[in-house]
Amino acid sequence: MAEDLSALHDNLIQLSETVQEFLAKAQYIPEEGTNVSVKSMLESLLPRKTLEGRRISEDLIQGELKDFSLCCAALASAQGSNHTSLSWIPKDLSVTAVSAFEELSKAFSANLNAGKSTRIVELGLDCSLVSDEKKLVVEMMPLVMPLLKESIKESSIDHLDDCDEVSAASARAPLAYAVVAVYQFRWFVTQVEQPHLGKLCSLVIPCALTALDHWSPVVKGQGMITFIHLGKNTKAAEFSPYEDVILDTCCQNIVSSDEIWHLVVEMSVLLVTCIHGTNPRSSWYERILNEMLNHLQRQPKNKDRYIAWLQHIEPLFDGAGLVLLAHFRRIFPLFFQWMHSDNDQTLLLVLKRVYTVMKLTWIRNTPFVERLVDELAVTYKEAALKRAREEIRAHVIQILVLLQQCKGMQFEAAWNKHRDDPNLTTISPSLSTRNAATPLLNDHDGAEGFWSFGFMRRHRVKECRVDRRI
Repeated sequence: MAEDLSALHDNLIQLSETVQEFLAKAQYIPEEGTNVSVKSMLESLLPRKTLEGRRISEDLIQGELKDFSLCCAALASAQGSNHTSLSWIPKDLSVTAVSAFEELSKAFSANLNAGKSTRIVELGLDCSLVSDEKKLVVEMMPLVMPLLKESIKESSIDHLDDCDEVSAASARAPLAYAVVAVYQFRWFVTQVEQPHLGKLCSLVIPCALTALDHWSPVVKGQGMITFIHLGKNTKAAEFSPYEDVILDTCCQNIVSSDEIWHLVVEMSVLLVTCIHGTNPRSSWYERILNEMLNHLQRQPKNKDRYIAWLQHIEPLFDGAGLVLLAHFRRIFPLFFQWMHSDNDQTLLLVLKRVYTVMKLTWIRNTPFVERLVDELAVTYKEAALKRAREEIRAHVIQILVLLQQCKGMQFEAAWNKHRDDPNLTTISPSLSTRNAATPLLNDHDGAEGFWSFGFMRRHRVKECRVDRRI
């Protein structure tokens, strides 16, 4: 056992010296107005050679493994960061840190026979299924998660502060510490995937919630990336102790700044659909959608926000199903406004979301049919000057055909005013060759549309309740 520890320690020191060599060469200028040196902080985490004859204990090894892991996590996570606390770290240093950590993880697995007597087993994971490159990450999680959570929390807003909250938070601990900690946290979590990550939720989720509760958009953003990774690699049951607090935190963060709004939308949609699946009766679908629509209505021309929403909202629409009927008066005016975007890809996103809403609801009992037909006619004509005109027109025709099938005479009455428009003559064959009584079968989309129609018939009582709200 002593020989195993000594061999592991030798590996650790050798790899630490390699990282130290690259770190020493990195150019670093401390942030103005602060006496914090992130570079010095990281250098202090790298283990040094011990004195000759000093006993290499298991506690010593564990402490040095933890510190080395934290240093590598900070260096590795810096790739792509534009925050001054980490942007000084060059790519070759990040790559070196990743390589060193993976090599140490292999040595850890080989020397300590990690599958038999480590925290991996205590966490309930099958060690044989964890790769050698990831065993050290999992082993370190119980040690580093509480430390990182505390580092993030130190500069969070204390609601007992009487003065300016952000200033008071920054005075207690420099923001740089929280930034480095949350980047380390995000790196650790994103190294683990399913089926192992679910076993670590009790360690990960409290720290992620602390990050989302921070005042800094940078810290919040890394917490959101972590939750997105959790949502993609964790089962709904594994969220169960934290479901409501997670989704409530999502709602509170929908008012986040522009730079991270795309992350809060992706995170919120992913988590509510992961946790509640296709259960439209869940109040969280309505709460999250309402919060998003409130925000979009306040800034309907904020291009970055509505594009992010259009890109990520589809799974929430699918989960909400007929409940979308209750939101028509807010959704469609936004669609109509965005339908005349100068950007082709944005317009295509709008048309795809319009089709999804129609497919799921068959646009029942709504005053928007005539307006929708008019807007689609204008969009079809405007497409003549766009590069993606063929694709745009194909989507417009797809929507019109579905409208014809689900609205019948109401659609015909709305379309009559456009029937003789010379700029719309190419649409007529697509409409006249369709039988309005026959469901549209167009690959998987049509099948889903037909399913939605059947779903509505089976839930007629529920539909009527929703329709009265419109």
